[in-house]
Amino acid sequence: MPRRRHVSGPAVERREATERWPALEIRSSARRKKTATAWWEGATLVVALPGHVREPERSELVAWLVERAARRRPSLHRSDPELLARARALAERYLLDVEPTAVRFVTNQRRRWGSCTPETGVIRLSERLRATPDWVLDCVLVHELAHLAHPDHGAAFSELAHRHPRQDEATRYLEGYQLGLDVADEERKSASEALAAEQAPAQATRRPQSPRAGDGELPTLF
Repeated sequence: MPRRRHVSGPAVERREATERWPALEIRSSARRKKTATAWWEGATLVVALPGHVREPERSELVAWLVERAARRRPSLHRSDPELLARARALAERYLLDVEPTAVRFVTNQRRRWGSCTPETGVIRLSERLRATPDWVLDCVLVHELAHLAHPDHGAAFSELAHRHPRQDEATRYLEGYQLGLDVADEERKSASEALAAEQAPAQATRRPQSPRAGDGELPTLF
């Protein structure tokens, strides 16, 4: 039987996301002789290094690549320090046994109040929550903190989320708040359509102006 040649792959080091850096996957390969590079795979930054690079040059090179990549895609791990501190305090108060790494408001969540990535510990909050009372914001944070431990909505998740005593009250508040936002959106849409309808006849009856003498000619200085 022919022997199957074994080729070892690159050494891989994985690091969890922190407040300062995104999640990392550092690959060192003997096949890579000179160049070092980095690219994004979802929320993880993959760093590829030549296998011969040793400390302290290795750490310096990784830091340089991470900082360069972060400048190109900063929103992935930007965090609001006050929100992060608030989330960590809530996790400690309600004994949730999770450690969020970043918390921030985002503008692209129009149909849900919060979301999270359990693998990285990142929590995202709809910017619409800026106008809600503090206790409502805390309930949403506790909800997402519970999801860091349990991504589903099972009994274990529910037990953690409801350690905040006003969780059900917050749900009712947000349902009403969402209804009010929907009504406001419909009113703005109707007003915009009415304005467009009023302007349309005026534009349709406006007579085109006859071309003036000299139209299309280059201007003269005298």
